[in-house]
Amino acid sequence: MGIDFSDDEVLVRQLRRGDEAAFVWLVGRYDRALRRLALDFVATPAIADEVVGDTWLAIIEGIDRFEGRSSLKTWIYRILMNKAKTRGIREKRTVPFSSVGGGGSQEGEALTFPPDRFRPPGDPEWPGHWASPPAPWQEQPVERLEAVEALAQVRTAIDALPANQRTVITLRDVRGLTSDEVCDLLDVSPGNQRVLLHRARAAVRRQLELLFDPAVT
Repeated sequence: MGIDFSDDEVLVRQLRRGDEAAFVWLVGRYDRALRRLALDFVATPAIADEVVGDTWLAIIEGIDRFEGRSSLKTWIYRILMNKAKTRGIREKRTVPFSSVGGGGSQEGEALTFPPDRFRPPGDPEWPGHWASPPAPWQEQPVERLEAVEALAQVRTAIDALPANQRTVITLRDVRGLTSDEVCDLLDVSPGNQRVLLHRARAAVRRQLELLFDPAVT
C-alpha cells in the first residue's frame, strides 16, 4: 500500500525525510495554483515562474520549521504570497489590501448590476429591492454549470475582477481556503473579506446570467 500524501502529518514527515515522491506529489498538487495566484501580484508569467520557484525552494528549506499552526496548504500559500507581494511591490503592480474600505460602495467603483434591476427609491412597496433578482445557483441545471463554456466564462469573469476581489474569490471558491485562512493570508478584517468575496461572487454571477439568459441586460 502506498503512502497517503493527502494527510498533512504524513506528508510533512516524508518531506522532512527528503522523500522525493512526497515532493513530486506536493508540486503536482499546488504548482499550477501557485502560478495563477502569483500572477495577481506580478506583471508577467515569467516573473510568476520565478516567484513560484523561489516559493518551492523556501518550502524545501523551511519544512523543518513548519509548526502545524495552520494547514500545510495555508502555509504554502503564505510563503507564495509574501514572495509575490514583495516582487509585485518591486514591479509596482501590487494593490495593498490595507487600502480596501468597508462595506459601502467606493467612489468610482462600477456597479455589479445595472440600476434597473432594482425597484426605484420611490417604490410604494419595496424601494431599493430587486425588481429582477438573479436566479439562485441551485436552480441552474447541473449540466450547464459543468459545461466547458460555462467554466471558461467563470474563469474569464474571475480574471477580469479587480486584483483584491480576484485573489479573495480564488482563495475561497477555487482553492477552498476558509474565511479565517484568507483573512490571515491577506491581512484583512473579516468584514472586508466578506465585502470583497460578495462583490466578486456577484460579478461572476452576473457573467453567468448573461451566458445562461441572453435576455438579461
